[in-house]
Amino acid sequence: MVNIITIYKLLLHGLLKLVGMTQRTIEIKPGTILNIWVPKKTTKKHAVVLLHPFGFDGILTWQFQVLALAKTYEVYVPDFLFFGGSVTDRPDRTASFQAECMAKGLRKLGVEKCTLVGVSYGGMVGFKMAEMYPDLVESMVVTCSVMGLTESVTNAALERIGYESWVDFLLPKTADALKVQLDIACYKLPTLPAFVYKHILEKIHLLWGENDKIFDMQVARNLKEQVGQNATMESIEKAGHLVNLERPFVYNRQLKTILASLVHANGQHN
Repeated sequence: MVNIITIYKLLLHGLLKLVGMTQRTIEIKPGTILNIWVPKKTTKKHAVVLLHPFGFDGILTWQFQVLALAKTYEVYVPDFLFFGGSVTDRPDRTASFQAECMAKGLRKLGVEKCTLVGVSYGGMVGFKMAEMYPDLVESMVVTCSVMGLTESVTNAALERIGYESWVDFLLPKTADALKVQLDIACYKLPTLPAFVYKHILEKIHLLWGENDKIFDMQVARNLKEQVGQNATMESIEKAGHLVNLERPFVYNRQLKTILASLVHANGQHN
């Protein structure tokens, strides 16, 4: 039986090529390969890097946003290691290792500065990239994420969604378990850390799904307090954890507005 996801991805890849995107593989170091969608032609447009959540690859997560942004920005969509087409023989599973490989891959592609857009796990890796490579990360847009999975954040989130561990939730073993995962992730399916640099915190925007069951609006408000009063926060109603997939048109409209303001601010400071 033909896998419908495989067919859909083939069609999606064709559509992405029509809007000027192409797929690349980059050797970060021997045994570590990064799969990433990049512009066919490099320009002087502002670089936007889209970071996906756990359990998905980059292009399936961000398909609607790539199609909406590709004409205005240089869009880069990597697969994290162990997801999609990115692989490594290293045992390291930390966000720091992911951040290191993403940054090295972007450097190899000639990206000197960028705005990161991260949802869920992608936001966590994004915060780590901002910590480790402040010269690379000019600004961030964070959607339904946290700086790190502390014990209190983990316990509260798991209690809300009714699971005993992240492994049980993030690695469904059956189709029914996957459906439960997506039902939880969607509303309706169709103190300042020392490591974060001041200039990054002045350019953080939080864009949230109002009905996120995993990291709810209280988590969003707590994060806003952590990153400071200069951070802005907006929410999208009738949307859950996967807001960019669930309400792509609303998400894209708000993301475009945020990115335009960031690019304008970056231009004034450069």
